[in-house]
Amino acid sequence: MKVIRSKEFTAERAWGALDIANMAGTTVRLHWTDQPYKWHVNDGEEVFAVLDGVVDMHYREAGVERVVALNTGDVFFAGVGCEHVAHPRGAARILVVEREGSV
Repeated sequence: MKVIRSKEFTAERAWGALDIANMAGTTVRLHWTDQPYKWHVNDGEEVFAVLDGVVDMHYREAGVERVVALNTGDVFFAGVGCEHVAHPRGAARILVVEREGSV
């Protein structure tokens, strides 16, 4: 049994993570960041849930870049092949569920 107080979690560097679970190759990680990530496509699907803060999620759809603001409590689902990059507005805490070893 584990209780994680996500608002108390910080990392020494942007996108530092606390590994919460690995369920048959699917990882659940809590990230802290105050910097953008990098454009990427995951190995499989990704669930990205903002637990604290605001994140501008940039993604490409049919070659067109779009941006959606994700507030605390919002969830972004990146299907297979979805190119995306997260840009937090200040510090943010994010729960990410994805295939183990994904970018």
